[in-house]
Amino acid sequence: MAESIFLPEAATKAEKYEALLPQLEALTTGESDLTANLANISAALKEAFGFFWVGFYLVKDAQLVLGPFQGPIACTRIQYGKGVCGAAWKEGKTQLVPDVDAFPGHIACSSASKSEIVLPALKNDKVALVLDIDSDQLNDFDDTDAAHLEKLMRVIERFL
Repeated sequence: MAESIFLPEAATKAEKYEALLPQLEALTTGESDLTANLANISAALKEAFGFFWVGFYLVKDAQLVLGPFQGPIACTRIQYGKGVCGAAWKEGKTQLVPDVDAFPGHIACSSASKSEIVLPALKNDKVALVLDIDSDQLNDFDDTDAAHLEKLMRVIERFL
């Protein structure tokens, strides 16, 4: 198992994702423990991109419950349809939010969070978990993030 990730120096965001995704797939291949895989993915994404907060919320007992993450203390439980994570769960699609203060019903786990992207992973055609990434910069996520992170979610779906 790899103990570090390797990214090209002076790479574009897309090039970083393209280098990182195969490494994450290799890191999780053969590991059956969901917590271990999600923890390593969180750490790798934070290390690679310096995001403010990276983590997972798992659907449990009709709520999203905090799972493995990297960053400051976070909200522990999120209700269906509430906030950006709850919207991704309800709609079953990526939520790209350039300014969290402009998102109706945003849940402010940290006032330092300025923009956010949340992506669902499906098991048996139902959302099983969401990947939540926050930035302390406005408008920090774009279609490049969405496209590459959606590929990552398909990798995650394989071990759910």
